[in-house]
Amino acid sequence: MADLFAFKILTRDQWDRFRADGLFEGAPVDIADGYIHLSARDQVAGTLEKHFAGQDDLILAMVDLAALGDTVKWEESRGGALFPHVYGPLPMEAVTTKAKLRLDETGRHVLPAGFDAG
Repeated sequence: MADLFAFKILTRDQWDRFRADGLFEGAPVDIADGYIHLSARDQVAGTLEKHFAGQDDLILAMVDLAALGDTVKWEESRGGALFPHVYGPLPMEAVTTKAKLRLDETGRHVLPAGFDAG
């Protein structure tokens, strides 16, 4: 895949632990599946709708895939699309930026200004 960056959606508690530890071992679903789920830019909105509907105060972390080396595997998932999966912990050094995700008045997540989902 040509994507250089992918995104991890975290709850506020997960983000706070990640910052404190400097390493993210995964959310419960990641641990159960054996890898950390990431989304490509054009997959973020769908991931939010499917797995985080109605959840406020989320963090969208932009992850530099090159910093993760061969721990990243692009594998088929939702709808047959290829998603980036990280086999191993996610180090804070791989996070290039973050944004808070809030809900609008209709209950949908507001992506950061300039975030082009396509």
